[in-house]
Amino acid sequence: MEAFLGENDYLCRLDRHKSSKLFCNPMSDKYIVSARKYRPSTFRSVVGQQSLTHTLKTAIASGRLAHAYLFCGPRGVGKTTCARIFAKTINCEHPTPEGEACNECASCKAFNDQRSYNINELDAASNNSVDNIRDLTEQVRIPPQTGRYRVFIIDEVHMLSQAAFNAFLKTLEEPPEYAIFILATTEKQKVIPTILSRCQIYDFARITVPDIVQQLQYVCEQESIEAEPAALNVIAQKADGAMRDALSIFDQVAASTQGHITYQSALDNLNVLDYDYYFRLVDTFLAGDVMQALLIYKEIRDKGFDSQFFINGLAQHLRDLMVASTPQTRKLLEMNDEVALRYGEQSTKLAPAFYYRALDLCNSCDLNYRNASSKQLLVELTLVKLCQLVVAPQPQQAATPPIQKISAQPAARPAQQAPPAQAAPTAQAQQRPAPGSPVPQAPHPAEQAPHPAQAAQQVRQPSVPAPAPAPASPVAGRPMRQALGNTPRIMVNASNPAAAPQQQAATAAGVPQRTQPFTIEQLHDAWHGYIDQHPQERALCTTMSYALPQPGNAPEHYVMVVGSPTEQKNVEEHKAALVQFLCNALKNDRFTLDINVSDVPIDTPKILSPREVVEQIKQHNPNFTQFLKDFDLGLA
Repeated sequence: MEAFLGENDYLCRLDRHKSSKLFCNPMSDKYIVSARKYRPSTFRSVVGQQSLTHTLKTAIASGRLAHAYLFCGPRGVGKTTCARIFAKTINCEHPTPEGEACNECASCKAFNDQRSYNINELDAASNNSVDNIRDLTEQVRIPPQTGRYRVFIIDEVHMLSQAAFNAFLKTLEEPPEYAIFILATTEKQKVIPTILSRCQIYDFARITVPDIVQQLQYVCEQESIEAEPAALNVIAQKADGAMRDALSIFDQVAASTQGHITYQSALDNLNVLDYDYYFRLVDTFLAGDVMQALLIYKEIRDKGFDSQFFINGLAQHLRDLMVASTPQTRKLLEMNDEVALRYGEQSTKLAPAFYYRALDLCNSCDLNYRNASSKQLLVELTLVKLCQLVVAPQPQQAATPPIQKISAQPAARPAQQAPPAQAAPTAQAQQRPAPGSPVPQAPHPAEQAPHPAQAAQQVRQPSVPAPAPAPASPVAGRPMRQALGNTPRIMVNASNPAAAPQQQAATAAGVPQRTQPFTIEQLHDAWHGYIDQHPQERALCTTMSYALPQPGNAPEHYVMVVGSPTEQKNVEEHKAALVQFLCNALKNDRFTLDINVSDVPIDTPKILSPREVVEQIKQHNPNFTQFLKDFDLGLA
């Protein structure tokens, strides 16, 4: 029924033997379950509620008793038991100095024999109507025949109906001086506020795993049952803080093992997955062994365990590892010292970032499990991702010194693709290699690439500053910046800015660029492909739809003419991503794009609202207006 404390002193054991005449051989015909057999009768024998029972004993000793109490908390933690002990103690004729009942007076004996008329219990789960409460209020009018108080215990009080609560309010607020009400509930939030305000509220805590294990060890001593500490720890964790549940599970396991409870027998009877599987899985995560992780998962499934139960257990195991990784949080582990030591040893092999990401993956798997069409695949995919979280560090090349500086000087174009000579010398012409010097050529893919140390040495060499270009001297009707637009440029991936230094270093070291030729039609197809992939950029897509790129004065150089500086600024903001997209689509890294503003006004298409679109359709098609009227249609 409710829980109690198993202290190893003589007084507590004497309390349990005196509290009931139910102690008997479990093999006899009068076998009583442990939850009833070891139910406490004194405050000091209650498990895990020491501070609360101390408060009640102090109130009894000082005579400061309230007329209404509310005991709330999880199931099986001692609410009803404490209510009965409290009712017996306040009516005891000769209480002990410690505030306990004597168990010798007439009132205590009547309570122990379950024939006391001063204690009335009402199960609100099955007696929740107004008539039941009216019968209770009629009994309140009768004073006690023996003793000082009449105690009314209402269990599961949150099950009372709204009308029953209202009928109980007046009696609860102004009861006779001899009446005391003790309300017990597992769901305090369902009790109406007017009831809560009239009661002293006591919150019962969950019973910890060490306290449950200690009590189960006491029961094993009394019943002459051998049990491994690890098995009792499994039972305590399965009980989830409820002593009554722990005793019921203990009886179940003890009955199947015939008085010898082992760790494996506890796992088999309770359908609990051995934590050794989780330790093995974490080892596979550390090794990145996907195949072994999938085999362990198959072994677990073959034993009949549900996949969602497995993924929740894995998440709990990872949480325990995270808790065991630091001494400050290690006290949160609810397990015996031997298992806690094993958790601590494995937690030292993992970084904190692994726990956060791994727990997030397990949580996502649990959330998506119900809607997944292939639940096994979902769990296996999660295991694959977990195996990839721990990546071994890549070996560094000792011969490659760090790159200190990258020349911003544009690489010279190969001679076979150089633009025709111009009458006026340009900055590009001034930067060409001297006659007789070798023309830099892109290495053939089949040729051996230069040694990394040599490439890095070339990159670190400071570039010779080029002579200043002629100020704004036009070449063939183009400004100087357009004349330089056909020089090879280093393209930066806008989606991964961190990759820019590596791309620049690769270009400076002579890594070949993509130079596949393309036509204007292919460029326009890629242009519209970018528009289709970015519908959220409405202004940009509108500008790109009418300002198609036109060929410049070089094969890979194109010009986009827009109608206003605002459009030019908008396109410039997206230029890096646009050019990178076009280079990838065309497989040509030498593609360049300039955005110019037209000198003459351009009739840009107007972006119409849905209502303007409907009005234009009405003007061009009169039948559309009649169609809207016939079907009573309109814009929302």
